Amino acid sequence: QVQLVESGGGLVQAGGSLRLSCAASGDTVCISAMGWYRQAPGKERELVATITSKGRTYYADSVKGRFAISRDNTNNTVDLQMNSLKPEDTGVYYCQAVGEGRNYWGQGTQVTVSS
Repeated sequence: QVQLVESGGGLVQAGGSLRLSCAASGDTVCISAMGWYRQAPGKERELVATITSKGRTYYADSVKGRFAISRDNTNNTVDLQMNSLKPEDTGVYYCQAVGEGRNYWGQGTQVTVSS
């Protein structure tokens, strides 16, 4: 089992920045990829960014050039630096870890971008 705890959400004006952090605990040796998803009100959860254990990254088109995902394999953390935030970035952001064919999720952290 893997437990994930997110932090760093909040309210920010458009154009501002936020940094989300996620700490993994438990059976962390099984974790391969980690990532961030988000869910806006009335919409499905969508992929934001992922990073493999070797540092290969993937970004949704909507956040390319504005968001940066990073990972510390020693401390089992994954961060998401979000710059130039837009109101459409508003939602609950979830940390995800993949390990041994299973998906693990954090409880989510709210990000609200005001216009």
